[in-house]
Amino acid sequence: MTPSRLPGLKPSRSSLLRHPDFRRFWTADSVSQAGAAVTLVALPLVAIGPLDATPFETGLLVVFEYLAFLVIGLPAGAWVDRVRRRPVMIACVLARALLLGSIPVAYWLDALTMGQLYVAAFGISVCTVFFDVAYQSYLPHLVEDDQLLEANVKLEATRNIAQVGGPGLGGILVGALTAPVAIVVDAVGFVTSALFLSRIRGSETRPEVHPEASLRAEIAEGLRFVFGNPLLRAITLTAAISNLAAMIGASMLLVLLNGELGLSPFLCGLVFTAEAVGGLLGALLTTKIAARLGQGPAMCLSVTVSGLLWMLALPMFQSDWRFAVGVALQGLGWVVFMTFKINSVAFRQLLCPKPLLGRMTASVRFVVWGAMPVGALLGSALGQSIGVRQAMWVGVLGELLAVIPVLLSPLRTMRELPKKPADADAEAPAVAS
Repeated sequence: MTPSRLPGLKPSRSSLLRHPDFRRFWTADSVSQAGAAVTLVALPLVAIGPLDATPFETGLLVVFEYLAFLVIGLPAGAWVDRVRRRPVMIACVLARALLLGSIPVAYWLDALTMGQLYVAAFGISVCTVFFDVAYQSYLPHLVEDDQLLEANVKLEATRNIAQVGGPGLGGILVGALTAPVAIVVDAVGFVTSALFLSRIRGSETRPEVHPEASLRAEIAEGLRFVFGNPLLRAITLTAAISNLAAMIGASMLLVLLNGELGLSPFLCGLVFTAEAVGGLLGALLTTKIAARLGQGPAMCLSVTVSGLLWMLALPMFQSDWRFAVGVALQGLGWVVFMTFKINSVAFRQLLCPKPLLGRMTASVRFVVWGAMPVGALLGSALGQSIGVRQAMWVGVLGELLAVIPVLLSPLRTMRELPKKPADADAEAPAVAS
C-alpha cells in the first residue's frame, strides 16, 4: 500500500506554509514551547539549589505542575466547548507569564519559598489545562481535515526545534545568572506567544450552547465517546500508563543528575535537549514509518522500542563517559516514541465530531495527563524511601508495560485507522440534562 492511500497521510494540495493564520498559530506555540523548555530545567533547579529541597520536595513540585489535569481536567473540556477557544488560549499564556514572573521577583526580594513555587506550579498547570484543551480543539477549526496530520507533524517538529536549544540555554542561564533569573526567559516567551495568537484573523464561530445541557451530562458524554471506542480506549490507556511510568523517573531525573552526580546545569540541560532533538527527528519520520508499517503496528512498535531504549539509558547516567551514551539512548527513545504520540493525536482529532472536540480532549487529558501527578508523587515517595535511581528503575520498567492495552486491541493489525463519517460534524451530539 502506498503512503497516499492511508487516511490522514495524504499530502494537502495547499501547503500550510501558505496558511497565514496557521503560521501565526504555529509561531505562537513554538515560542511558548521554547520558553517552557527553559523552565523545564530552571524551576526544579530553583528548588534544588537556592531552596535546598529534598528529593521528595522536588518531586512534589512536579506533582503540582500536572495536578490540575487530575483536578479540573474534565470540567475544563465541557466549559471550553461552550466558548471561543482563541481568547482562552491568550488569557492562559498571559496568566502563565505573570505566575512565572513572580518567582524572580520574590527571589530578588529574598522572599522565595517552596510554598510559592508550589502555588506558581499549580497555577501554571491550571492555565495549561485550559490552554491545551482549547489548543487541540481549535486546530480542527483552523485547518481542513486532510491537513490535520500535516499540521500536527509541523507543530511537533517545530516544537521540538524550539526545545532543542531551550534546555541547553536554560542550563547556561542557570549557571551564569541563577535559576530564578532564567525563568524570566519563559515569561517573555509566553507574552510573545499571546501577541501572535492575537494576530490570527480568521473568525471562530461561537459554539452552540444547549440551555438544557448540564455540565455533568456534557462531561459524561466526552467520557462515553473516549471509552466507548475500543481503539481510542486502548490508545488512551497506553498513553496513561506511559505517562505514569515516565513521571516516576522524570520527577527524580534532575535530583539524580544535579543532586547526586553533581553534574552542571548545562549537562543536565543536555538530556532534555537530546529528547527534543529525538522528538524532532521522530516527528519528521512519523509519516514514512506509519505508511511503511501501517498506522496500528507502527504505534505498537513505537511504544515497545522506546521503552527498551529508555531502560538501556538509565544505567548509563553516570558522571563519566557513560553519560554521553545515556543521553544518546534517551534521545533515540524519543525518535521512536513520536510515531505513537503524533498518530494518536491525529487519530483522535479525525475520529471526533467537532462539537465534541473539547470534551473528548479533556477526557483523554484527564486520564493521560492526570496520571502524571500520580506518577510524580510515586516517584517522590520512592526516591525518598528506596533511593533516587531505584525509583527511576520502577519508572522504566513500567514503560515496558504501557504497550499492553494497544497490543490487546485490534490496533496491532490495523494498517489504516478509521475516522468519523463525512456528515458527523453536522450532527450536534444530543445531551441530556
